[in-house]
Amino acid sequence: MMDVGRHPKIKLLTYSEVEDVSGFIGNFKVKIRKKARYVDLTECTACGDCAVDCPVVVPDEFQQGFSSRKAIYIPFPQAVPSAYILDMENCLGNNPIACGKCLESCQKNCIDYDMQDEIIDISVGAVIVATGMDVYDPTRLDEFGYTKYENVITSMEFERLICAGGPTEGHFVRPTDHKLPKTVGFIQCVGSRSKQRGQPYCSNICCMNTVKDTLLLKDHYPDVQSKVFYMDIRAFGKGFEDLYMRSRESGVQYIRGIPGDIIENSSTKNLRLSVENTLTGKFEEHDLDLVVLSVGVEPSRDGKLSQLLTLSKTSDGFFMESHPKLKPVDAPTRGVYFAGCAESPKDVKDSVTQASAAAARSSILLNAGQVKIEAITSRLQKEKCTFCGLCARVCPYHAIIPPDRKAKQYPVIIEASCAGCGTCAAECPTDALVMHHFTDEQIMSQIEAILAEKPKDKLLTFACNWCSYPGSDNAGTSRLQYPASVRIIRTMCSGRVDEKFIWHGFRLGAPIVLVTGCHFSDCHYINAVTWTQKRIEKLWDKLEEKGIRPERLQLDWISAAEGIKFARVMREVDELRKKVTLEEIETTKKLLAEK
Repeated sequence: MMDVGRHPKIKLLTYSEVEDVSGFIGNFKVKIRKKARYVDLTECTACGDCAVDCPVVVPDEFQQGFSSRKAIYIPFPQAVPSAYILDMENCLGNNPIACGKCLESCQKNCIDYDMQDEIIDISVGAVIVATGMDVYDPTRLDEFGYTKYENVITSMEFERLICAGGPTEGHFVRPTDHKLPKTVGFIQCVGSRSKQRGQPYCSNICCMNTVKDTLLLKDHYPDVQSKVFYMDIRAFGKGFEDLYMRSRESGVQYIRGIPGDIIENSSTKNLRLSVENTLTGKFEEHDLDLVVLSVGVEPSRDGKLSQLLTLSKTSDGFFMESHPKLKPVDAPTRGVYFAGCAESPKDVKDSVTQASAAAARSSILLNAGQVKIEAITSRLQKEKCTFCGLCARVCPYHAIIPPDRKAKQYPVIIEASCAGCGTCAAECPTDALVMHHFTDEQIMSQIEAILAEKPKDKLLTFACNWCSYPGSDNAGTSRLQYPASVRIIRTMCSGRVDEKFIWHGFRLGAPIVLVTGCHFSDCHYINAVTWTQKRIEKLWDKLEEKGIRPERLQLDWISAAEGIKFARVMREVDELRKKVTLEEIETTKKLLAEK
């Protein structure tokens, strides 16, 4: 942080938050609220006189509540800039006169109770999202007695107790009697790998963090006995297995099993832990002086940042990258990149690696001067536009500036932001939007060519470019058998599949129409797939109203890696195709015949 603060080309805005982001790749406009510190940074020398005289005492968040701080304080020892900040929520203030002692004690007159938040507008070419992560709060499901027993602490609290800069200056003690514990137990996966106890995913860092903590205890306090209760140890990083073996060889006990309950001895405050050791198949009880809950991590509570930058999230709540292999640091929104734990749980080494990659990717963009985009963007036909604004509402990238009917201002398409999903063209009620290289005429012609001969023997299938279409390739390269009746029309996104394409297929005698696309958590175009779902659900209702079986329109989600599922879905839908009779097809054609 100190190197960052001193760097001539880095402008560090601390105690600030992003309020608004507009624009597009290479031309982002960012509005930042720089919160009032009530201390003049240019004058403050961090002498500490103000904190000495401050009468307010509150728990210190940095020390996990094990020590206290004043209302005017430095957030943590390595804070940059090294200057005090006034916590106005806890300050007694001076108007009406209630305290004002920090102002009286400050010889530099740095304190300004009237300081206001400052709004800063900046223009940037790229944005790197590094919102970090939060730790799981074990009070949500207090099965291990975290809220009942003082000697049950989290791994974060353990770090503060054993740290030289912590509340006990590195002297490791129990919270209850401030004595060195003789036996310490570590419970793994608290808040991870369980839907009932937090998050279903592995938090990545917990196992090796515990291994490190056991080695720290052995180095500083050789007589302290450590016991680790675990599901399985995941030590997959470079040198991690060696550290794990060092921990075992040093005498740390590893018991494979998660404890069922913890009971406290009211007189000694010791803890008795019950667990089934799955390696021995025996039920065991362990007496411990201190229990450490190895808490998992959760996505950072980023507030409205994901909406401002139009970012999508995976099912676990972390931000979704543009492509997990080809573009692991790129966000679906062009010009936005990820670093660190914003995208997934990572340790320090992996976070630094991704940060370097994000810096490199953004530098490529900034040095280019011009941005090349694929020629698949949308184009507006003004003569057909009715100023409804639906196109702007459905665009996943906010690449369309809404129209103004009163001022007769047509929608404006920002080509640099448009990714060519085609959702706007599919939703436009007047066909005022044209997709380059995926025009209505081109797709209609493909439908006509497929159904020109023996339409009953054809399975008309729409596949999205990024997931279900590669899924068919996966099935092919894996030599998986699926019916020869399948005829695929590729679109950039399932959101491009217009209602009229499906009607046209049925009008030409298609027995079954299948629409396939990405899973909701994998959509390459953020949330375009949700509009596919809504459109198909409306079509099912319309088919039923017209007396056509809704089952003849099928919808399925297939990822690029699901070649087996693609083949299975094709076989299942082809069986439905065989059950559609010629009479039913002819009846449908008559019902949909253009007047």
